[in-house]
Amino acid sequence: MAKINLETLREMDGYVASALVDLDSGMLMSGDGAGVDLELAAAGNSEVLKAKRKVASSLQLNDNIEDVLISLTKQYHLIRPLESNQQLFLYVILDRSRANLAMARHDLKRFEKEQDFS
Repeated sequence: MAKINLETLREMDGYVASALVDLDSGMLMSGDGAGVDLELAAAGNSEVLKAKRKVASSLQLNDNIEDVLISLTKQYHLIRPLESNQQLFLYVILDRSRANLAMARHDLKRFEKEQDFS
């Protein structure tokens, strides 16, 4: 897979940082943003997504996770498994005071459709 440029995600309202992460290894494949340890965030959020998938499987939900939202008092953290490659996910940090959550989810979905993650 070619290196994915995440810079276009900077156009999202409230953008702080973003990452493309390999779910199995927790490895940061691509990252953008200052002041955030994206390698640590990638590894930790891989565990979050794995845990949620395990629970969904145990509950026999027979559905796919579209995204996981972690709401902090000052930030939103969005974890979005890729539809085109379930072994990868996008991770975005947004400043809650400037972000539009509905638009952020829409922007991530559109970003995925514009990229080749194969």
